[in-house]
Amino acid sequence: MEAANLSSVTEFILVGLTNHHKMQILLFLVILLIYSLTIAGNLVIIVLVRADSSLHTPMYFFLANLSVLEICYVTSSMPQMLAHLLSGNGAISFTRCALQMYVVICLGSVECFLLGAMAYDRYLAICHPLLYVVAMSRWRQVQLASASWVSGFFLASINVGFTLHLPYCGPNHINHFFCDMPIVLKLACTDIHVTERNIIILAALIIIVPFFVILTSYMLILSSVIRMQSAAGRRKAFSTCASHLIVVILFYGILIFVYLTPGSDTAPDRDKELAVLYIVVTPLLNPIIYTLRNKDIHGAVSRMLQRWGFKKKR
Repeated sequence: MEAANLSSVTEFILVGLTNHHKMQILLFLVILLIYSLTIAGNLVIIVLVRADSSLHTPMYFFLANLSVLEICYVTSSMPQMLAHLLSGNGAISFTRCALQMYVVICLGSVECFLLGAMAYDRYLAICHPLLYVVAMSRWRQVQLASASWVSGFFLASINVGFTLHLPYCGPNHINHFFCDMPIVLKLACTDIHVTERNIIILAALIIIVPFFVILTSYMLILSSVIRMQSAAGRRKAFSTCASHLIVVILFYGILIFVYLTPGSDTAPDRDKELAVLYIVVTPLLNPIIYTLRNKDIHGAVSRMLQRWGFKKKR
């Protein structure tokens, strides 16, 4: 694809969250804190899963993959957002905008598939415990994780390709704080109805298929848990699934609302406000949700602190 055919626009202007200087400084401090905590929280999970042998299980293997994904996800947009808030200048080159759009869409797609793989893992662990070790072998874990990454990048690449194939020769102001594909698409100086339809169909495939896997898995899990005789067994099953289910509801609820429902002309800032939730807030909540009541993680932290010389007082 030749650059001349892509666009006559050399840069876009990101409107950002606000034009008020004092509010920009306040948002810079808040988002910098959230970004730092998000990186630190997900790094802690990755280090613990690698360092503690008790966490060398399928569930934590997928959780470590999710943490790596979240670090990449927030880094694809938040440092630029911080720079624009500090400088007050939202200019971004066409190439950087296209690259950011590609990375954000690809990583978001990977997360859809990865959450589906995590739900399937929980289904096997609870509904088929005797076959779980064989069915979810190390090789199967690698296969599922690899398939999530490859499928997410492949399908999202097609969608981004549809968007970048259009000519951009007119308006260059993006009412957002990053290059979000649905917003950029509206700036194309040609009819976008066919492209928009194709993108929605592919986005539905990326979102709905993993969501169907998650929904089916949890319906089977719920049915299995209800039939359990042991109250302790039911509590343990609900405990191991609750955190994943909360993450799924947060992530998919926002994603479906943004990418599979038409935007309203009377609420032009809707997508931007919702994006704050899935770009800024959700990646911070994920490590908190997964570790807050997780006894395995608490035990791993305690053992690591003891190895570093922070022994418990008796």
